[in-house]
Amino acid sequence: MSPLRLVGTWDLDREVVHADGARYTVSGRATLRREDDDRVRWDERGTMRWEAGSAPVSRTLFLVRAPGAASWRVVFEDGRDFHPWTPGRVEHACGRDLYRGDVDVPDGPTTSWELTWHVTGPEKDYDMHTRYTPPR
Repeated sequence: MSPLRLVGTWDLDREVVHADGARYTVSGRATLRREDDDRVRWDERGTMRWEAGSAPVSRTLFLVRAPGAASWRVVFEDGRDFHPWTPGRVEHACGRDLYRGDVDVPDGPTTSWELTWHVTGPEKDYDMHTRYTPPR
């Protein structure tokens, strides 16, 4: 699935729920910009909120494919591999922790898309759901 069809600006709404019951939300914007035929820059900026307060948050990812290849990968800003960009189930080992995710980008005209992660291991234990929608 080509991420080129997602190029543009999206509102993002994220919920993170830890195993201990702690809950965090993020609201903000995601911008996907085509850098060339094989690279899309994915910037997120927003505000994280929790019971005791709030803080600004941001991250940058890249969607890349090898020249001439059909498949895409998500990589971190520093170039480390994250996961394949494919609809359905994806996984990422982060040390001894495991990210099990689901990429849900509907076929046809895209009016919204979602990413869900279930993260477990000795250092992490949470669920994260992000919904991307057109700007309000």
